[in-house]
Amino acid sequence: MLVDLSHVITDGMTTYPGLPTPVIGTHLSREAAEAIYAPGTTFHIGMIEICTNTGTYIDVPFHRYADGYDLSQLPLHQVAGLPGVVLDRRGRQTIELTADDLRGLEGHAVLVRTDHSRHFGTESYGQQHPHLSGASAEALVAAGVACAGIDSMNIDGTSTGERPVHTILLAAEIPIVEHLTNLASLPSDGFRFTAVPPKIEGAGTFTVRAFAEL
Repeated sequence: MLVDLSHVITDGMTTYPGLPTPVIGTHLSREAAEAIYAPGTTFHIGMIEICTNTGTYIDVPFHRYADGYDLSQLPLHQVAGLPGVVLDRRGRQTIELTADDLRGLEGHAVLVRTDHSRHFGTESYGQQHPHLSGASAEALVAAGVACAGIDSMNIDGTSTGERPVHTILLAAEIPIVEHLTNLASLPSDGFRFTAVPPKIEGAGTFTVRAFAEL
């Protein structure tokens, strides 16, 4: 059984307040294709202008560090078919994860459930969003997790310009998946997690189709 953990991307939608919204259009319409192909044979070729931080997306080290690896260098073993766990932290603003919470999770995808994703696409999504603490990021690194994800607007708090969770995790080459959704459909463990982006040189973040296999 596959469980989709990604938001749908639509023309003009807002993912992260203040960033450009996607423009989804057409390069070749079906009507125009009638003049090119055989009668009754039509194709649609789309065009999309998109900020790399759109929908459910992944951050890799180049997002934070000029000398970090980019999407073209992302090791698939860190984002594909990983054993996964969901840590339920609903109702908490600043989320603390400890060594005890993460014991035995080396090589796992650790997904933090807040249910803030229910506000996605609304003004409330950018307000008072749940996030991890810097100490939680350090605990994730010490545990040797493969990647970390959250169903919130940002894995970091945004009340200041500091981003300790991004700074710590990406320095340790641990990818981050933000804007997950539907974590309520997953068990606490016993599933496989995948969130693979396109292989883009010179980009540090991009949309993924995140899903779990039960």
